[in-house]
Amino acid sequence: MDIVLVTAVIASLFIVIGAAEPLAARLRLPYSVILAIFGILIGMGAVFFLHTELTDALNPVAEAILGLPIRSNVFLYVFLPTLLFQATLGMNLRRMLDDWVPILVLAVVAVVAATLSVGYALSWASTLPLAACLLIGAIVSTTDPSAVVSIFRSISAPRRLARIIEGESLLNDAAAIALFGLFMGFVMLGAPDPSLGGALAQFPVLIGGGALVGWLAARVAVWVMALFGRHELALISISVALPYLAYIGAEQSIGASGVIAVVVAGLTLNLTGPGRLPPQAWINLREVWDLLAHWSGALIFILAALLIPRLLEGVTFSDFILIAVVVAAAITARAVILFGLLPLLTFLRLSPEVERPYRTAILWGGLRGAVTLALALAVTESFRVPIEVKRLVGILATGFTLFTLIVQGTTLRSVIGWLGLDRLSPIDEAMSRQVVAVALQSVRENVSRTTEAYALTHEIVRAEAKMFGERLEGAVKVAEDSGDISDRDRITLGLIALAGFERDTILDRVRERTISARMAEPILSDADRLIEGARVGGRSGYQRAARRSVAYGRAFRTAVMLHSRFRLSSPLVSMTADRFERLLSQRLIMRDLDTFIDGRIRRIHGRRVADLLHELLSRRIEMVGTALEGLRLQYPGYAEELERRFIRRTALRLEEREYTAIREDGLIGAEVYTALMQDLATRRTLAEARPRLDIAVQRVDLVRQFPLFSDLDERALKKLGAALKTKYVEAGKVILSKDIAAKSAFFIASGAVELESAGQTWRLGRGDMFGQLAILIGKARRVEVRAIAPSTLLVLDEARFRTLLARSSALRDAVRASAEQRGVDPALLFVEQPDTK
Repeated sequence: MDIVLVTAVIASLFIVIGAAEPLAARLRLPYSVILAIFGILIGMGAVFFLHTELTDALNPVAEAILGLPIRSNVFLYVFLPTLLFQATLGMNLRRMLDDWVPILVLAVVAVVAATLSVGYALSWASTLPLAACLLIGAIVSTTDPSAVVSIFRSISAPRRLARIIEGESLLNDAAAIALFGLFMGFVMLGAPDPSLGGALAQFPVLIGGGALVGWLAARVAVWVMALFGRHELALISISVALPYLAYIGAEQSIGASGVIAVVVAGLTLNLTGPGRLPPQAWINLREVWDLLAHWSGALIFILAALLIPRLLEGVTFSDFILIAVVVAAAITARAVILFGLLPLLTFLRLSPEVERPYRTAILWGGLRGAVTLALALAVTESFRVPIEVKRLVGILATGFTLFTLIVQGTTLRSVIGWLGLDRLSPIDEAMSRQVVAVALQSVRENVSRTTEAYALTHEIVRAEAKMFGERLEGAVKVAEDSGDISDRDRITLGLIALAGFERDTILDRVRERTISARMAEPILSDADRLIEGARVGGRSGYQRAARRSVAYGRAFRTAVMLHSRFRLSSPLVSMTADRFERLLSQRLIMRDLDTFIDGRIRRIHGRRVADLLHELLSRRIEMVGTALEGLRLQYPGYAEELERRFIRRTALRLEEREYTAIREDGLIGAEVYTALMQDLATRRTLAEARPRLDIAVQRVDLVRQFPLFSDLDERALKKLGAALKTKYVEAGKVILSKDIAAKSAFFIASGAVELESAGQTWRLGRGDMFGQLAILIGKARRVEVRAIAPSTLLVLDEARFRTLLARSSALRDAVRASAEQRGVDPALLFVEQPDTK
């Protein structure tokens, strides 16, 4: 085939790709539907010109189009890894993990249900063997990720719902391809007869092996990319190689799922890349992958559509009946999942509530695309599959895909309008009015400054200012006096706006490198939870999200258990250091929110809403302060190291700004500027390094670290160490309750606690003790002790404590000091005893 013609054809396809997007917007149709229509028309046109006698001039072009090397392996090994990898890079993994149960259930159960439904329906309606029918069911069971995601973006679906559907449509490719491989073995001629049990036993290898290959490949890639941190093009080039090597390595080396390998590799890079790579390099890498995925998704649709005329050759009337059976069975299976399983998951509190209109839109929006055609093409290419099976697989898969694209795709927007999903809710309408009012106020201020700077004619200024002022007053009045918005909704609107501004501020701080890229994703996830919490649950939802942002999660508690029981300290060290930096970053961000409340929200929603937001913000600041104080007490000095690091990063940012301003003023040339920026980059790399946190204290050192025992000799220290018992306490747990007499003295080896008595609170950290006053007074004291950080306590019973008190003058002095601090007369504690050491 002439390489010039092939190049010209491929270049022309890019012109088609460029024209399809604006045409889809103009016709209000899904982009993938337009691409599929173009592909079908191109394929039919090539066949027409090749066989017509009207002209032979276009025969070479038609031959080049029909002779393109379009094989199933091209789709599965070239285009599919690109689409999957880019989708995982764009996912908010931490938020996706919040909904892993509905995502996993929908991805697996929906595919299995569709496979069985289509398979048994076809087995009843045709003469094909059951295995071949189930093979067809597996082929048509996977939805197209790009089509599904674009649909939900077009209807402005809730973010959490969009995440669930995106995750489901991404992962169901792996389930469908795995089922395809299972049933393909049953229909191939000459293949050894597989057993169902043996085939199902391969699933752990498919999933686990693919996940392991993807994780290892991504870890190696991130390590290499970190070495090339200053060479942005090298980083991007390595990222391009990663999904293909992971896919091929999993498929060809261990027979695992290449789809799972690519997904895990992308998720691993998504999770670790921002903290290991320069921020601008990571942003550019994402942009490159967005472009690659756009091209791949468009080409895979056009090239797959080119095959449709070929796959539909020899279609008969009875085939149309079977296509109708496939359509009915697939839609029925999806309806059972959406209207049966999803409400059940919601009832069990495993999934967010999905309202009926959205479920209907999901049902009608289950478009099939290139993956379905690629799997069908793989069957038709195999010489070991019976001819009749190959013919029906090609016709039924292609016919069903055409139905979803042409019928469902073209009518989807009408269905959305019928369901009312294209109209804003009352609260969204109110938010749009708020945005208009706030924007107009900012515009008026900027216009005023502009007129002063350019000394414009006063008459013109007054006339325009009057017209603009009238428009602004009208917009503000509409925003303030909306009769259909209750006070509760006004508070919700204010909280959403506040959380949105918080998110924007985080992005600004990340771009300025005041907040490290490592912390960007978790802090942005917290802000997203605040937005969704306020949107769904109003004030209470916002407060729940705020409490969650400072709470210790399951992963942290697992890390504490690994450290305490198995001496595996690395996970706890990393999570504790992350928590330190996260809390410091949150405190930094929240300092800017009061100004936004007074400057924007008060002008739109009034003093009452603004005062309430100030109160809620104060509670958040107090929660963050308490959590941070617990860590300060637990690891004194480490917070100060992080604050010094923040100051160094801020100074470098200001220095970079000065160099850029001097360069723009023409005071230095490009060579000097480049040298200064390279030196700045070197110092910034050093400043980005986080100080080391040491939490691995050995048992013998736990006793020695206490100043209380400084006057004990080595023998007494060892004896005391044997008498002390270790107790691990999670954050938030009550250690001592009021009105219960303490029977032991507690020494804080690590962590922090809060004592509350008579309306007063004290916070104690590493090296402090509590419980000793209750022992010495001999009666219960109204004191509650609660851990405010994961803590390690050394516990000494009453008898041994009294013996130790008699031997240690330092301990007696500490007891007296603590009694005076808490308003207890030291004379009530003990009579001075001689030192018997």
